[in-house]
Amino acid sequence: MTTAAERIQQLRHLLQRASYAYYALDQPIMEDEVYDQLYRELQELEAAHPEYITPDSPTQRVGEAPSSQFESVSHRIPLYSLENAFTFADMVAWQERWQRYWRSLRREEPIPPPEYVCELKVDGVALALTYEKGLLVRGATRGDGQRGEDITSNVRTIRTIPLRLAVENPPPIVEVRGEAFLPLARFHQLNQERQAQGEAPFANPRNAAAGTLRQLDPRIVAQRQLDFFAYALHLPEGGSVGENPAGEPQSQWQVLNALQCLGFRVNPHNVDCPDLEAVKAYYDHWQTARHQLPYLTDGIVVKLNDLTLQQTLGFTQKFPRGCIAWKYEPEQAITDVTGITVQVGRTGALTPVAELVPVQLAGTTVSRATLHNADYIAKLDLHIGDKVVIHKAGEIIPEIVRVFPELRPPTAQPFTMPTVCPECHQPVVRPANEAVSRCVNPRCPAIVRGQILHWASRDALDIQGLGEKLVQQLVTKELVRTPADLYHLTAAQLLRLERMGQKSVDKLLQAIADSKQQPWPRVLYGLGIRHVGSVNAQVLAAQFKSVEELAAATIADLCGVYGIGEDIAQAVHEWFRDAAHQALIADLKALGLQLAATATTVPTTGQPLAGKRFVITGTLPSFTREAAKTLIQQHGGQVSESVSRQTDYLVVGEKAGSKLRRAQELGIPCISETELIEMCR
Repeated sequence: MTTAAERIQQLRHLLQRASYAYYALDQPIMEDEVYDQLYRELQELEAAHPEYITPDSPTQRVGEAPSSQFESVSHRIPLYSLENAFTFADMVAWQERWQRYWRSLRREEPIPPPEYVCELKVDGVALALTYEKGLLVRGATRGDGQRGEDITSNVRTIRTIPLRLAVENPPPIVEVRGEAFLPLARFHQLNQERQAQGEAPFANPRNAAAGTLRQLDPRIVAQRQLDFFAYALHLPEGGSVGENPAGEPQSQWQVLNALQCLGFRVNPHNVDCPDLEAVKAYYDHWQTARHQLPYLTDGIVVKLNDLTLQQTLGFTQKFPRGCIAWKYEPEQAITDVTGITVQVGRTGALTPVAELVPVQLAGTTVSRATLHNADYIAKLDLHIGDKVVIHKAGEIIPEIVRVFPELRPPTAQPFTMPTVCPECHQPVVRPANEAVSRCVNPRCPAIVRGQILHWASRDALDIQGLGEKLVQQLVTKELVRTPADLYHLTAAQLLRLERMGQKSVDKLLQAIADSKQQPWPRVLYGLGIRHVGSVNAQVLAAQFKSVEELAAATIADLCGVYGIGEDIAQAVHEWFRDAAHQALIADLKALGLQLAATATTVPTTGQPLAGKRFVITGTLPSFTREAAKTLIQQHGGQVSESVSRQTDYLVVGEKAGSKLRRAQELGIPCISETELIEMCR
C-alpha cells in the first residue's frame, strides 16, 4: 500500500519531469489534462498532509523557469497564472472566497454585485508586450511570472501584433498581455510538411506555438504564421484610450474596447455576464461549440468586470483573486487497470479490452478502454494493475494512450493473448503480416452476432429495433445464422423471445421488410467485407453497378478504381470467391434486396451533409477535388468554388491558399479529408 508521503514524492517527480520536458526542451511527455489531474492530486495530498510540503514542490511555483536560449528580462508588472476550476461547484466556491475576502477588508460596505466578463481561454503562449511612445520595444514570455524570455524579434513577425499603436497620442508606456497561438489549419499543414521532411510532428498547437517562439531565427517564426489575441492592458496612472477619455479603463469590458482602439485583435466571443448562472450558460455553450472554432481552447476565463474591485482583492501567493480559469471536462483521465478481457468482432478479430476503475471522462463514466491488439499492449508495456491515461475523442470506447511504469505496484501482472476463441473455443490464428489474432470459425456466435448487427446498422440496412440484446437471443436460439435469415422470421418466433410484445414484433417485421428497399451501396456496406467502409462502398457501387459486376471484377479492375487500394481489392475479390458468401448473395437476390444500382436519385434529406455548403482548397491526400466533390454531393452536401459567409466548412489540403485565409477571417471551420470522411459516416 503506497503511503501519502510516497505518493507525494511520485507525483512531484512526474510533474517536475513533465515541466522540464515542456518548458525547457519543448518536448512534452504528458498531455495537459493529465498534468492538471496529477497536479490537483498533489495539491489535495499536500492540503491533507501539510507537514510534507517543501519549497521545491511544483505546487509552490508560480510558473516555470525561463529558458537559457534567450535573454532573461524582468516583468515590470508580474504575469500571474490563473487558478483553475473544473466544476460549477468550484466556481461557486471561488465566488464565495472573493466575497468573504472582500468582507474581511470592507466590513461596513455591501458586497459589490458579481458582474463578470467571460473570455475563451485560447490554448497558446502568454506574452507580455511593452510599447514606449506607441512603438513596440519588447515582447516577452511569461516565464516564472516575475522573469521571462525576451523574444522581441520573434514577436515582431506576428502580423496581428501592431508594431505601432493605432492612436495619435499614445501614453508614454503601455503594457499589453495576450495569447499567441497557432490556428488549427496552419498546425495541420505544418505537421504534414514536417512529416514529409522526416521530422517529428508537433504534439499539439500550443506545443507548436511555444516551440515556434523559441526559434532563434525569426524567419522561421514568420513562416509559421502565429496569431494573437490581446486581453489585458496596463496604462500609466491617468493614461486613457478608447471609450473612457477621462482616464484609464475602469472595467475589463472597457479594457477590451481600448485594446481594439490601440489596434489589437480581441477574441470576438467575449461576453458580459451579470452572474454565475450566465457564466455557466456561456461555459456550457462553448464546451460544445468550441469544436467549430479555427483554434483550440481549453476552457473559459472569468474576470470580475470592475477593475477597482480586482485591484482591491489583490493576489494570493500565486493567483489573482478576481479572475479564474474554468477548464473544460478533460478528454484524458487517469485510472487503474483492474483486468483485461477479450472480445470477438464480426470479422473474427480478437480485441483485448481493459477493465478500469470507473472514472469521469468528457461527461461520461468510463470503465472500459480498447487495447486494439497484442502488439499495442506490448508497445505500451501494459500490466494488469497499472496506472494509465485514457483518452476519449469521439470514440464510444476510449483507449489507453499512456502507462506509468514508475507507479506500477508489485502485484501487477503481464497479459498474454489467448490461443483459443473465448466464444466458441476453437483455435485462433494470427497471419504473419497482421497484428490481429482471429477466430476463423464462421459459425462462431460472436462473429454471427457482429455480422447481423452490422447489417442492421444505420449506415447499412438501418433496421430499427434490431438491437444487441435481441440479436443475442436470435443467434443463441439459432433463428438467425446469416442476414438472409432475418427475412424469414415470423411473428410467432419473435413473440416467444424475451421483451417482445405484439407491437414490437409488428414494428420489427415492418422495418425488416422496408430494408429491402435500401439502395445497392448500403447493401454492399452491410455485407461486412473487410476494409470496405461506407465511403468505399459508395465508391465501389458507383463503379460496379451490380453485384454481378463486382463479383466478376479482377483485383486489377478493383485497384483501378480511385481510392481503392490493394488491401481492399484483395479483400473484396476473396469475399466473392467464398462459397458461403455466394450462397448468401443468391439468398438475398431471391428475397428481393437491391443488389444493383437504380436510376432513382437518392434524396438528400436525412443525409449526413444535408443543408451544408462546402468549399475545397489545396491538394487532398487521397481524393482528387472532383472525387471529394462527388463524395460530398452523394451525402447531401453542396460544393461551392468560393468562400463566403454562407460556407459551412472549408476542406483543407496541402498548399492551401487564399481560401484558407478568407475562411479564418470569417471564422469558418476548417476540416481535413479525414474529418470530411468521418462526417459522411
